[in-house]
Amino acid sequence: MPLHENPFGQLLVALVTPFTPDGDIAWTDLECHIDEVVHGGVEGIVVAGTTGESSTLSDQEKIRLVKVTSEVVGNRATVVFGGGASDTAHAIEQYRVSAAAGADAIMVAAPAYIRPSQEGILAHVRAIADAADRPVMLYDVPARTGVGFDLSTLLRAAEHPAICAVKDAACDLARAAYLIEASDLLYFAGSDAAALPTLAIDGAGIVSVAANVAPVAYRQLLDAVAAGELRSATAIHRRIEPLVRALNDFAPPAVATKLVLHALGRIDSPRVRLPLVGPDHAAAEGIHRELDRVRSLHGAKTAGIRLDLAAATGGALAASGRGPRA
Repeated sequence: MPLHENPFGQLLVALVTPFTPDGDIAWTDLECHIDEVVHGGVEGIVVAGTTGESSTLSDQEKIRLVKVTSEVVGNRATVVFGGGASDTAHAIEQYRVSAAAGADAIMVAAPAYIRPSQEGILAHVRAIADAADRPVMLYDVPARTGVGFDLSTLLRAAEHPAICAVKDAACDLARAAYLIEASDLLYFAGSDAAALPTLAIDGAGIVSVAANVAPVAYRQLLDAVAAGELRSATAIHRRIEPLVRALNDFAPPAVATKLVLHALGRIDSPRVRLPLVGPDHAAAEGIHRELDRVRSLHGAKTAGIRLDLAAATGGALAASGRGPRA
């Protein structure tokens, strides 16, 4: 059973990074969106992570995102920097600068594309943890990095005093149960679909994409679990489920989430940066189908909304006129 105090909060949102139609960061939209999710019950903001399109952000943009987020939330929520790099030295520098800009904690994945050995992954995260002077949440997402954390690597990493949590996007509940029992790591669901099952086996919380759209529902889910009200928690989980599929199953989460936020009037543009582009018509139909099934979610009345597919399209396609049409 984890002995760490939780420095992150239970409900974290993997924040989108709003852009203008021209592809610049929409800072006013960002501030309003942060305030909205915190007001809805989010306790931690993951900035410049995968859903925030970190691969398309400059180092300067990432650090300004941290600074602005920290200024907006004040002491209402923690700021977790989800950036970093596959190059360990570059990653260390980014994490150090993010801490100076206001990050309360950092999230560290296995180096992408390089496919290092488990010893290499362990050396990477330990070097960052040594240098960062912030609580570290590991991020296990082998579908994106090309290599994941073996169970033995997670257990060895947990021996470092700064490494206190793991976000697991692999959705292996058997491994989750073992880690929760055998280590001090705080275990976070890294997939919205795994939120309730993870909480049911004493997981610490969730890092949620769908909380961009429905933070209140996730707050209600966590509160119901904490109160031992399993039937209520299950009913909320079922209400959220179509939204989760809409945001994850048909297009990259950043794309679908921005489309929905734009359609709900919460951001001015659903624009993403290349290589992300808006969904094709088949994907859009799937998103619409699931959104039409969403019922009784506070602030997320998605049935019948219109998704602006053309406005989501990334830079070169938009400029050429070859993007999808609504």
